[in-house]
Amino acid sequence: MTEPTRDGEPSDAALIARWRGGDERAATILVERHAPAVSRFVASMGERGEVEEVVQDTFVRAFGSLDRFREASSLRTWLFSIARNLCRDRARANRRAPTVVAIDETHLLSSSDPLSAAVATETESRLRAAMERLTETQRAVFTLRVAEGWSYREIADVVETTEGAARVHYHNAVRLVKEYLDE
Repeated sequence: MTEPTRDGEPSDAALIARWRGGDERAATILVERHAPAVSRFVASMGERGEVEEVVQDTFVRAFGSLDRFREASSLRTWLFSIARNLCRDRARANRRAPTVVAIDETHLLSSSDPLSAAVATETESRLRAAMERLTETQRAVFTLRVAEGWSYREIADVVETTEGAARVHYHNAVRLVKEYLDE
């Protein structure tokens, strides 16, 4: 389980073993490897200015309970599960439902043409509004499938459901987003 990844970098399992052996740099590499995707996911779950804090809390919690990590699942899905639970806890504590979906600027049209900029802004606004109509689970499944390209099996692990249910949530989310955008 300590073999390198395809790009020659050490696998997550190898880095975890190194960290357990006292190699602090291994933890840094794991954070650098997974923090950007966790950040996107946390933002899509409705966190605004607290994204960095939730991401940091995710890694603190993960490293603090690494002895309970089941290596049957990937570190990535475990991190996303922790992040999702933290977002839920924060939403409950703030008595508000997460509503904002982060749209990475690279997904928008980039042009000096004012019409293109206006269309991009309107598209972002409409997509945010469509995402607000989804349930928390639909929003998580949609984000993990579309933005991260995850398999339904990985998504099911994060949202604590079956692979079939993850498919249903995704298809319902796509339908609802499409219906809203077609209005």
